[in-house]
Parts: sequence; C-alpha cells; structure tokens
Amino acid sequence: MNDQIIDAHIHFDWYNEEQQNQIIHDLEANHIEGLISACYNADSAHKLLYLQQQDKRIYPTLGYHPEQDLPSSEEMNRLETILKDKASNIVAIGEVGLPYYMRQKNPSLSYQPYVEVLSYFMDLAIQYSKPIFLHTIFEDAQTACDLLEKHNLSQAHFHWYKGDEKITQRIADNGYMISVTPDCLYEEQIQMIIKKYPLEQMMVETDGPWSFEGPFKGKMTHPKMIHDAVEQISIIKRLPLQEVYTQVYQNTISFYQINQFSQS
Repeated sequence: MNDQIIDAHIHFDWYNEEQQNQIIHDLEANHIEGLISACYNADSAHKLLYLQQQDKRIYPTLGYHPEQDLPSSEEMNRLETILKDKASNIVAIGEVGLPYYMRQKNPSLSYQPYVEVLSYFMDLAIQYSKPIFLHTIFEDAQTACDLLEKHNLSQAHFHWYKGDEKITQRIADNGYMISVTPDCLYEEQIQMIIKKYPLEQMMVETDGPWSFEGPFKGKMTHPKMIHDAVEQISIIKRLPLQEVYTQVYQNTISFYQINQFSQS
C-alpha cells in the first residue's frame, strides 16, 4: 500500500539537476505530496526558493545548519533579509541546532556561540510565526528543550531524532514532533524510540541525499523510501498501516501548515 505522504526533511538542493528532475518526475507515481526542503545557509535558501518556482510541491525552509563554522554577521543579515522578503514562501525555520558531530571531532569547539545562534533562530520563529526544526542529537536535545521552554516555543520538530529515554519523554511531554528515516528498518535504537513515542507526534523523512544501509545500501536516497519507514512504524506499533499513513500525513500537514501554504 502506498498512500499519500510528505517527506518531512530533505536537502533537495544538494541533489544534482538530473537527480532533482528524476525525483520530481517520480513524486506523483509514489504518492509523495511534498518535500519539506531543509536549508543549509543563505545560498541554499535562494536555491530552494528558485526550485519552488519550478514545482510548488517543494516547500522551502530557512536556516543555518549547525555542523559548520559559525555564521558571519553578513550571513545572518542575508538570511533575515530573505525571510523578511519571502516569509510567505517559507514554511519553517531550519535546519538549525547544535554542532554534535563537529564536537566529536573537536571537543574543544566553543559551544555557547552555537547556543546563541540557535536562540536567535528561535526568536525569528516566534517573530514570523513559523515552526522550527532542529538538528539536536543525543545530549544536545536537552539544551534544545531548555531553549524551547525558555522561548515558550511549542512548534518544534526534532528531525532524525536520536536520544535517551529521559529526554525522549521530555520531548514527547512537551508536544514536540520527531521524524524518523528509513534507517528504522535496521537500527534497533530508532525502533525503540518508535515503539514508545506517540504516533500523533511523529513524521517521516529521508534527510536525502544522505545514504542508508540495509536494503537501501548503494541506492540514491529517494523520497519513495519513506513508504518503507511508514510500514516499519506500522509493524513496530502494531497498528493498521492505513491508520499510520493517515496519522503521519496529517501530522505533517498540520505542523507545517501545508494546506494554508498551498493556498497562499
């Protein structure tokens, strides 16, 4: 069964033109209604807005990915200018968060400046009434929750979520969304999160073009792979597949206000 679904997180501008054309061509046949397209920096935001002009099923976001050097003041000004000019075209603030992988390679990396940048993006999310999606892995999710609570920001999406049981419960209790990728077919840790996390707060994503192992090894990451994730959620939670499709789809539509965006 392939029912309607939305890829809740994909770096569509990172695919080459041939791959982009192939994905767009395949969307309807694979019942993919939209691509929430994650922004890496200001240049990425411009690319996504251009791609949206070519196909309205591409939903641009705006942010600065944390796994890179801190943004310059010029970069932050560019991002805020884009948001001001194109707010009606942008569905969310993201991808923003904290540099988990950079700190693994460089434990001496200064953390607080990244916290301040994330706090700034939360202010923008509030100012422009946009949801925010986060790259905050393991213990970084604790810091993100602290900031979200401080800002009284409830519309938060922890993409490709990974974390321990305590922080996972805090995220769930606060009503935040998480999304899972096709790695749920073979990663036991993700399967345990799916088992315990409320379906009403769950979405699916690819994070493409990030590649996967298991049955997807050696394959280009394609939005159609999220159907496998939906089926796995159904199996793990022991729920009818149609119920999972409907709930996950509605979660994504509601969180990103896709219907309202499509009518604007």
